[in-house]
Amino acid sequence: MVSISDVARDAGVSASTVSYVLSGKRSISAETQRRVEASIRRLGYHPHAGARALASSRTNVLALVMPLRTDVHMPAMMRFVTSVVTTARGHDYDVLLLTSDEGPAGLRRVANSAMADAFLVMEVQSDDSRIPVLRELSRPSVLIGVPDDPGGLPCVDLDFAAAAKRCVAELADAGHTDIGLIGSPPVVYERGTSFAGRFLRGFQEATSGLNAVTRSCAPDYEAVGTCLDELFAANPELTGLVVHNEAALGSVLAELRNRGRRVPEDISVVAVGQDTAAHREVPLTTVPLPTEDMVRIAVEMAMRALQGSSTPETRLLTPQVNPGKSVAPRR
Repeated sequence: MVSISDVARDAGVSASTVSYVLSGKRSISAETQRRVEASIRRLGYHPHAGARALASSRTNVLALVMPLRTDVHMPAMMRFVTSVVTTARGHDYDVLLLTSDEGPAGLRRVANSAMADAFLVMEVQSDDSRIPVLRELSRPSVLIGVPDDPGGLPCVDLDFAAAAKRCVAELADAGHTDIGLIGSPPVVYERGTSFAGRFLRGFQEATSGLNAVTRSCAPDYEAVGTCLDELFAANPELTGLVVHNEAALGSVLAELRNRGRRVPEDISVVAVGQDTAAHREVPLTTVPLPTEDMVRIAVEMAMRALQGSSTPETRLLTPQVNPGKSVAPRR
């Protein structure tokens, strides 16, 4: 293996001069720099990653904090992971994925070990116990999600309250006044997950004056059946349905079909998230989660913070509607 001493000997300079060329910490004459760089190329020298990190006080690693809980919808989470990895690579960064639900203790452990330059934090709660710790750390943090009090930390997320209002508007504009919401699993609300609460509040505001009913729903088939039973028992005239539960969406559509309720002839449906069934008989009207845009902004926020030019800001992305054929005028 070629060492820094080999490069120095080939270029006719000291090892410290080679180190300065690599780190850029001292001014080196153009002629000496060209000679050192030519030796590096000729010998095929690659600086040791650990030594490079020590020299620059940077690891070129972003820590993605994504607790994997039993109620997490893995396909949606993996879309975030893929997007973070791809976006970080564009900035010459790798990604350390932290999936253990350790809370503040896990953040301190990683920060103290100097394994990453900055944190991207997901699964944000309205009252998140990690916020005070993130503010104290010597490393920048960006939240993908918006707590009630960000504590001066930069945040980015879909405007979930506005997303709920867009969903309701799609149905109300088609004449639907009896609208139901199939929300996130009960444990998501109990944990105080920010996006779920914001969507629910937006739905309630948008349906003020309409006949609306809401139910949280676990993603298994039996829970979906019970949820639909309760919705139609609460309002037998229900003709519009908003589904904010990507994991349960397939079961909801299957159960509606089993009950003889046709989409959109008998009931119109608007879903939040990605409709992964490309060959669905009736393409769904959806409000997609802008994963790539959210991740791009979060990584850019982290890069600016590492350069010392970050200012606290909260970015709420405007929801967009992908029109399908699952909404029809009320009969």
